[in-house]
Formats: sequence, structure tokens, C-alpha cells
Amino acid sequence: MKRLTIFGTRYLRFAGLPIFLIIWQLVVWLKIVDPVLLPGPGPTFVALWHGLTTGGPLAHDFGRTVSRVLQAILIAIVIGVPVGVLLGVSEKIYQSIEFIVDFFRSTPTSALFPLFLLIFGVGDQAKVYISAFAAGLVIVFNTAYGVMNARKTRVLAARVMGARPFDRMVVILLESLPQNFIGLRSGVSLALVIMISAEMLIGSTDGLGLRVFEEQQRFDMPAMYAGIFTAGALGYGFNLILHLVEKRFVHWAGK
Repeated sequence: MKRLTIFGTRYLRFAGLPIFLIIWQLVVWLKIVDPVLLPGPGPTFVALWHGLTTGGPLAHDFGRTVSRVLQAILIAIVIGVPVGVLLGVSEKIYQSIEFIVDFFRSTPTSALFPLFLLIFGVGDQAKVYISAFAAGLVIVFNTAYGVMNARKTRVLAARVMGARPFDRMVVILLESLPQNFIGLRSGVSLALVIMISAEMLIGSTDGLGLRVFEEQQRFDMPAMYAGIFTAGALGYGFNLILHLVEKRFVHWAGK
């Protein structure tokens, strides 16, 4: 019984996939949506397979988008985490710039495309920096929130035991890691969304956003949906990796 339960739990997360594919195929068979606009799963996944395995443009665009998103996330982490820690440990500093952080966090990042184009020009820099900017704000906010809400009992215990200020800061950072990972996962997802949008709108020569847009312009629906599913799989992959890292290294979360 225990083995059956473990088996069921392990594969339960994938139960939605066949259900989704069945519904998709039924929609195509019943012509609820024009089959020209919504091809079946078969043609779509054939286009996906050929695009990724035959050296086609989809594989190249996938690699370029991954590279840009990784650059954006690295910049966001390097800047966002220290700034978030600084804001978290100093309530006065946080209150003094809380309005600025919340203002830009609430501003649609796509509205800032023209500004980043003017500053960085039409190229990879603008796409990477605007994605890093959006992800960085989320990481700053969550890191600061995590530091401010670190469990006081453990921090106090470290102080009572005579821990040095540096050691107490380490305790605070470890306590804030669960919230930091929430910000990191949200930041990665947002960075990918902004990157795909930027590749569609900011003079791109490659990338998944451009691939989806060009296939739509050519009215190659299977290839367009292949690009969409590739972008979705990329986002899911990023989130899954971060989830596994969090489970491995932040095992004390909630305890």
C-alpha cells in the first residue's frame, strides 16, 4: 500500500497532461475552433520535434532566449539580493525608498520598453537589462521581506549564545532563504515573460518571442504553437530546477 501511495504521488503531477491533450484533440475533432487556427497535438508536436532536433531555427532561438534570461537573472540576483538585505536590516532605509520600489514594481514593465531602448539601443543589452530590472524588483522586495520577518526566536537565541554580528547576520540570511526563493522563482518567471515580449517588440533577430511572432505572420500554426510550448516548457524547467534546489538546500523551511 505504501509503495502504491508513493507511486501515485510521484506521477500525480503529470495526470493533467493527458487530460489536456484529450481535450485539445476533442476541440479539434469537433471543430469548436477552426482547425486552421488550432491544429491538433500531432502536427504541433511534429513541428516541435523537427524544430528542436533538426538544427532548425527553433533550437537556435531556444538557446538565445535561455542565454539572455540567464544573464538577466544573474544581474537581478547580484544586485537584488544585497539591496534586499540592506533594506531588510534597516527599517529606516526601507521606509525611505519603499514608495520608489513599490511604484516601479507596480508599473507595467512593458511601458518602460521605450525608455530602455533610448538608453541601451536596439540590441541584446536592452532586452537583458529590462528583464533584469523587472526580476530584480521582485527579488529585492522578497529578500527584504524575508530578512524583516526572519524568526526572532532563532536570531535572539544566536545573540544570547554570544554569536558575533556576522554570525547573527548569517542566521538571519538562512532564515530568510524560503522567502528569497519565492522571490527568485517569481523573478525568473517574470524575466522570461518580459524577455519573450521584448523579443517580439524590440528589433530582435532571434529568440523564442521572435520565432512565435514570425510563425504567426507566416500563418504556420503548428510551428507557432511549437514555439509557444517551447517557451512554456522553458519556464516550467526554470521553476522546477529552483524548486528542487530549494528542497535540497532549504529543508528547514516551515520548521
